Amino acid sequence: MSTLTNEDKISIINQHKRNLDYTKYGLELSLMEEQAVPEPNEMRVKSLGDQIEELNKKIQVLDKELESLS
Repeated sequence: MSTLTNEDKISIINQHKRNLDYTKYGLELSLMEEQAVPEPNEMRVKSLGDQIEELNKKIQVLDKELESLS
């Protein structure tokens, strides 16, 4: 049994989301940079896109958990 209150849990989830948002934004910047060069590396573009999609899924899971705590 957890001694954390719902407010504690919400705060922790929001911290996780913020970290994921920072990471996602960094990847989005890297993707823009890669696409800005005359010959973008398609493997890198795909990898960055895949990583962004993975973060979106993680954020969705955390959003659902937030909803359950509200």
